[in-house]
Amino acid sequence: MFNFSLIKKDPASAARLGKMTTSHGEVNTPVFMPVGTQATVKTLSPEDLKGIGAEIILSNTYHLFLRPGHELIRDFGGLHRFMGWKGSVLTDSGGFQVFSLADLRKITEEGVTFQSHLDGGAKHFITPESAVDIQEALGADIIMTFDECIPYPATRDYADESLQRTLRWAKRCRDARKETGQALFGITQGGMYPDLRRTAAEALVDIGFDGYAIGGLSVGETKPVMYEMIEASTPCLPEDKPRYLMGVGTPEDLVEGVERGIDMFDCVMPTRNARNGTFFTSFGKLAIKNARYERDPGPIDPECRCHTCLNFSRAYLRHLFNAGEVLALRLGTIHNLFFYLTLMQRIRKSLAAGTFKQFKKEFLLKRSAEE
Repeated sequence: MFNFSLIKKDPASAARLGKMTTSHGEVNTPVFMPVGTQATVKTLSPEDLKGIGAEIILSNTYHLFLRPGHELIRDFGGLHRFMGWKGSVLTDSGGFQVFSLADLRKITEEGVTFQSHLDGGAKHFITPESAVDIQEALGADIIMTFDECIPYPATRDYADESLQRTLRWAKRCRDARKETGQALFGITQGGMYPDLRRTAAEALVDIGFDGYAIGGLSVGETKPVMYEMIEASTPCLPEDKPRYLMGVGTPEDLVEGVERGIDMFDCVMPTRNARNGTFFTSFGKLAIKNARYERDPGPIDPECRCHTCLNFSRAYLRHLFNAGEVLALRLGTIHNLFFYLTLMQRIRKSLAAGTFKQFKKEFLLKRSAEE
């Protein structure tokens, strides 16, 4: 039910043009996946997502496990039917959320005991096997192994110990999977140590997965360090499998990631920023609450063709945010996600034409001219 085809490689970089096929359609890569944590991309409907060009979205196993529960979603026919989304869905394993609970969780070789962030009282226990079971019940097209996302900074000894446990958990996830037609991706860890990153990638390839993710980045490290970890990982991963950089990032990060061989991205940045009144544009960020936009008749971005930019002025959007109107969040989210998805379309077009390097140069130059 899952297939990845490598269509073209950029001769001047590690960038790749490809296509994934799931039981819910085709996904062109490189791709950005809007984040629908709780079976919804905040403020948008499935029709909105389809209209702005989304082909795959991400939902969060941890949150759906706690509420409304994976059994309920399974009984409703899985995530696609439950949320009315006909495109592809990827679920993360919940590892990042569980390990971000700090004092509310305890790690053992068997799994993780944690207290719900919703009430801080009810205790839950997730193992690699149950993480797979939960995601299979959710019915996502792509599911992830259960991993430990370590804090930054971390000592080498801790990073190595955690990595070895993550690799053991990855094999248990692979062994626990059922013949559901869902793709299972392994997740590399290793902190900010290039040799551990290479070890992780090589070990996961030996276990064998349908795709490979790079986890544990964008957690406080500098951009050069993040790019170094990507460069340490991707050469060790097979060319005929998709590569997913988890939780990253800015528009610049997406372009830099593509150049280093990444096929898939997700991040809450465009949706969260939109709800706070910060918009991504071809010339940089725009903070719509700024007084300078009180009487501005122009769109957020004159080059943008999204519904928001075609129909509403900066002055109106500023008014909506200052008035606390819900429409502000919806229109802002439409714009920011359209910007991200259109960016990926432009990247794919440049890869098809063999002009990615020139596209990157012009894109970054223009973005540096922030208003």
